[in-house]
Amino acid sequence: MFNTFVVTFLFNKFGLPLWLAVMGGILSAILMGFLIDLLILRHTKNVSPVAKQIITLGLIMIVLGLAPIFFGVDPLRLPRLIATGDLAVFGASISYNGLFNIAFGLAIMSLMFYILQRTKWGLAIRTTASNEYVARLMGVPTKNVTMAAWGVAGVLGVIAGVMTAPMTSVTLNLMDEVQITALVACVLGGFQTFHGPVIGAYIMGIVRNLLLFYVSSVWGGQILYILILIFIVFRPYGLIGKKIVKKV
Repeated sequence: MFNTFVVTFLFNKFGLPLWLAVMGGILSAILMGFLIDLLILRHTKNVSPVAKQIITLGLIMIVLGLAPIFFGVDPLRLPRLIATGDLAVFGASISYNGLFNIAFGLAIMSLMFYILQRTKWGLAIRTTASNEYVARLMGVPTKNVTMAAWGVAGVLGVIAGVMTAPMTSVTLNLMDEVQITALVACVLGGFQTFHGPVIGAYIMGIVRNLLLFYVSSVWGGQILYILILIFIVFRPYGLIGKKIVKKV
């Protein structure tokens, strides 16, 4: 949210081309991720996981307080990356910008999957996430890995914000619905795999738009969540997830 404000501010205030403003937002996101890790989270190694969650919730509140100070309280507008053009599909239409978002999302997913599964850097990330202490004993530079992970998370966040902003306005609650949808997609797809939540997210996006267009423009979203709830009752571990059995 904050770095989407940065992109919008650079675009509206300084008149930068949209792609250049996005690059400015990406640099801001990387810097913010590095600072959060260096100044705060790196000093929380000995606290409990619950305490870390509370700290990150506190960070959210701080950022929510800082954004209006820097960018004001009025909603801002950010245009589409591809301004015009639509493609007709079975009586419905999808904008070229929407197609670009889908294709770009798939490209990012493929790149992230390749890095995490096929490279030494990806192995270092997975090892650090699994057991940081053991990873450090094996020679993995866990501090650098964690800092880079925060930077990448910031970049992915600002890309999501720039894709979402043209459909609404740039406000403090810009990413609220995105966060809820992402959590539900993880539950639907299954937490145990990398690709499960991605599959769940695309299923939700496609089915939601079909329900809104063909069933009800008012209740389409609610119907989707009811269907997901029914599905989770019968398959609580998601589409791809598996039940983990611990042997004693």
